[in-house]
This record gives sequence, C-alpha cells and structure tokens, in this order.
Amino acid sequence: MATLFTRRLRLVPLSDAHLEHEIQLDSDPEVVRFVGNGKPRSREQVEQLHRGRIARGMRVPGLGFWAGFLRTGSPSISDLKRTEGDDTFVGFWILTPPKPGYQPEHPSPVDGQAELGYRLVRKYWRQGLAKEGAKELLRYGFQDLGLHRVFAETMAINVASRATMASVGMRLERTFFEEFEEMIPGSEEGEVEYAITREHWQTMMQPPGDL
Repeated sequence: MATLFTRRLRLVPLSDAHLEHEIQLDSDPEVVRFVGNGKPRSREQVEQLHRGRIARGMRVPGLGFWAGFLRTGSPSISDLKRTEGDDTFVGFWILTPPKPGYQPEHPSPVDGQAELGYRLVRKYWRQGLAKEGAKELLRYGFQDLGLHRVFAETMAINVASRATMASVGMRLERTFFEEFEEMIPGSEEGEVEYAITREHWQTMMQPPGDL
C-alpha cells in the first residue's frame, strides 16, 4: 500500500500505531450511528476490529485501510487552527477487496473490484475532507492498481455519506435488505450501493475540450 496525498490530507496505510485513533473514532456514537449495531465500540471491540482491518487489507496487494491526517501547512479548514498538521488525525478511508459472498446487482468478475469507505472524526465533518480522500482513492484504484469497478455501501437513510458518493461520480445501483441480529433505526429502509467504473471515471477526468 502506498502513502497518498491530497491538497489537505496525508493518507497513511493503517498500522498498529493508529489503534488509539481508531478507538477515538469508534467510541463516538454519532460517528458509528450508521455502522454495525449503531452503538459505540469498547476498546476490546476496536482492538478486534483493528486486527480484522489489517487482515482484510492484506488479502489483495495495494488495497486496505488508510489513516488520514491533516498535512502541515495545508490551507485552513473553517475553524481549524493553522498549526494543526501531520499529527492531527482526521479519520480513516478504505479501499478493500469485496467481502466474501459479495454479489453486485449486475454480476461481473469480483477480481478487479474494491469497496470504498470513509469515517471521519466529528469535528471534521462537512469540510469536504471525505470527498477529497475518496477522490484520491478512486484515482489510486483505477490509475495505479488498474481496478475496473469501485463500489460503496451505506444505510439508505445516511444522506451525508450518499451525498459524498454521488459527489465523486458514483451512481446509485441498488437498494437491498439484509438480516441483522440487532436492527437499528432506519434499517427498515434498507441499504444502498453506489458504484463507478474505470471507464466512467476516465470520462470524468477528461478536460471538457476532449469530450
């Protein structure tokens, strides 16, 4: 996995050094409202999830989880202090292999596909950072890794996450329903899947005069 950079972010491959940041993120009830059972996780739960994230990232070379940090000297972001920088954790982004048993609405080879995701510390919401990191992971996936399709899933009621998916060019492909041991408010509306192909991404990247 590569360390990636955007105008404001440094995305570092997830490692054991980032465990405390994960605990900070997953213990916030607002951050995990649409994740899992919708409840904040204990340290023990996050430690187990951390091991699973590291293992999931090792399945396919180049794919995995990234911890995101503000870049030193990056442009100010609303109320952020300009002194914040390399050690300021923002959240994490994922570009991982599909989970076992994954079946898209329009069957295609699972090889060459990846799932996109992001989760940010609450104070950095609504600053465009989720979109900024997601755009870089799409570039990395299609341009550097040669993926042919990237998808993302969330609860249908998660309007903010869906807006980010649409803003990077992903399109709604399906609404589906899953069985959960513990239902959370909004589960009855189902889950949604957005996706983008390499061909669509390449079209988006073309200068207007080349269309």
